[in-house]
This record gives sequence, C-alpha cells and structure tokens, in this order.
Amino acid sequence: MFTGIIQAVGKIAAIELVDGDCRLVVVTPEGFLADAVAGDSIAVNGVCLTAVEIDDRSFHADVSRETLDCTSLGALDSGNQVNLEPALRAGDRLGGHLVSGHVDAVTEVLARHSDARSDRIQFAIPAGIAQFIAAKGSICIDGTSLTVNEVESDRFGVNIVPHTREATIAGQYQPGTRVNLEVDLIARYVARVLTAD
Repeated sequence: MFTGIIQAVGKIAAIELVDGDCRLVVVTPEGFLADAVAGDSIAVNGVCLTAVEIDDRSFHADVSRETLDCTSLGALDSGNQVNLEPALRAGDRLGGHLVSGHVDAVTEVLARHSDARSDRIQFAIPAGIAQFIAAKGSICIDGTSLTVNEVESDRFGVNIVPHTREATIAGQYQPGTRVNLEVDLIARYVARVLTAD
C-alpha cells in the first residue's frame, strides 16, 4: 500500500530482457534505499514492484508480461526518469490517499496550460473508468496522488502545483505523454457494492 506522495525521482539505468519479460534497474537518489531490503515493495510510476536486489543507490525489479501489458513500464527506456515511493508503513503519515500500486489503465495527456504558478493538465478517460472519476475526488497518475478538478464525458483535469511539478515527473508531461492511472480505492469498492447482485 502507498500514499501517492512521491518520495524521490529515480532513473532507469537498464532494462534487461529475461525469458519474455524484463528486469528494471533503477538508480535512486542518495539515502532513498537506506533501510530497504530485498523483497520490499517500491512503486515505480505508480506500479507496485518487488525489489529483488538492492545496493546503496539502485534496485532491481522483475516486471511480468502482465505488468508490461497493463502499464506504461514497457515503454520505458534507459535514462527515463520515474516517480518512486516506498511502501507505506504502520504509523506513517497518509498525506495523499490510499494507493494500491495496481494500475487500472494507461491514458494520455490531452492538453496542458499554465494557470498562475500552477499547470492545468487534462487526461483522456479510458474506457470503463469514467464511473470511478469524480470532481474533487482523488486520482493517482504515475503514482502521484492528485485531486480531480473537473470531469467531462471523455476527459478529466488536474492542477499541478509548483512543488508537485518539481518533485515528480509531472513537469515533463506534454500532450501525448502516456501515464499510469489508478482510480480511488474507495470509489472502486463503492461501485462494486452498488453493482453486485
């Protein structure tokens, strides 16, 4: 479980193809892995991965075919920056919202424009996801907890404040950028209860 509060921006150092899937090697800022051990969960662009090897400044994580097919991780190249968050621990602050690290869909940036010191970004709503997105509700984009500003039939918008722009990869988003989307857990379970037989 995660909070959607990005703790660091890392960099893909290598993508190793292994028997049909791959292993990512991610370089992290100094200190990010200080208390990490093999087997820990780390969200990479909002995708919960298991760190299988760890050293002072990098970790290795295996990525299955399922994950490659259902997220944007398969499109990463060496040198790409990624959002990183270690798993939530009992007693940690929940600054964002509860995030599972299980991506619901990949979507794309439709538009971006400045709004005072912030940026307003619009994303396409993927098929089957609209019922889970509500104005002033929570949404997770590439692992970042954000508030939905507005929802239209085929798109929704968020506001990126200066801190988020500088502390995450959101500053790189341009029309056409593909991102991982995770809907709010509470919205998902409420919808399930309401549609259950």
